[in-house]
Amino acid sequence: MFFASDNWAGAHPAINERLSKESTRFAAAYGNSELDRSIEARFNEMFERDVAVFFVATGTAANSLALASVARPGGLTFCHSEAHVIEDECGAPDFFSGMRMVAVEGPAGKMLPENLVERISRYPQDAVHHGRAAAITMTQATEVGTIYTLEEIDAIAKIAKDNGLPLHMDGARFANALVALDCSPAEMTWKRGVDVLSFGGTKNGCWCAEAIVFFNPDLAKDFAFLRKRSAQLFSKSRFIAAQFDAYLKDDLWMGLAGHANTMADRLRTGFSALNSARLAWPTTSNEVFAILPKASAKAAEEQGARFYNWPAPRDIPEKVKADEVLIRMVTSFATTEEDVDQFLSICASA
Repeated sequence: MFFASDNWAGAHPAINERLSKESTRFAAAYGNSELDRSIEARFNEMFERDVAVFFVATGTAANSLALASVARPGGLTFCHSEAHVIEDECGAPDFFSGMRMVAVEGPAGKMLPENLVERISRYPQDAVHHGRAAAITMTQATEVGTIYTLEEIDAIAKIAKDNGLPLHMDGARFANALVALDCSPAEMTWKRGVDVLSFGGTKNGCWCAEAIVFFNPDLAKDFAFLRKRSAQLFSKSRFIAAQFDAYLKDDLWMGLAGHANTMADRLRTGFSALNSARLAWPTTSNEVFAILPKASAKAAEEQGARFYNWPAPRDIPEKVKADEVLIRMVTSFATTEEDVDQFLSICASA
């Protein structure tokens, strides 16, 4: 019963098999192999336009270098107050970009457009003492399991365009959001005004596969140097390409995300039926947040369940009582119905 995070899961067998196959071959290094080139072409097909793709090791590297690519001296990046880039990346986006993160409030883990407009207005382009607006980054799916609708992305993108700011999307759980919205990768990104995407594969069945996607290749003309200087250029880059080869083949990635979302739905349905526990707020991705008695959480942990106790967001709809705990549960491609049902059974009996 592993619900701590989707990155606790291993690699999907198809990806392991593809890595094993690649390990017996010789190929050009530093992203110059035929396989690397073929995956770059696959990204063009997937996003329905020519894009520039760069592989990196981690989601933090993807976010940090994507923002570094659009950095300006004295620049400020606007993000949700509980976004991963501001809460959980040890200041890496600030360090690599040289820009400061500015928190924007909003319910359900999503920036409110009016709050974003107000924040940006505090930092005009000639504000030499305070810094100037330089970029916006949004997380899709969010840190609290919610998803920006296409209309909400439109609203954020319009603000970015009106202010001449590049829009970055942190897509660590990109596939889960895509499945939930039932739209194409293009419809959730550049067709809405997203300029740069952190495309995550590690949380959805890959071993170590992240990519930075520029929807306007002109924005990436200097990025190869930035990646190299940041020690993110793999000599055996083809092993990331090999993972993406299996990941994207026959839409495996969408199937894996769909399964994870379905298991999360099963958890949500189960919690809704319990008298002793309840959902903390509605979610639509593979993250589930629940409030349950501390005794139930302890019983589940003692029987092998793994999850995280979670700090209550500022705008949590229902307060956590003294004898209760808020937990986060994340499902993955490897989560089974038995895992879910066993956890719910423990909660019910405890």
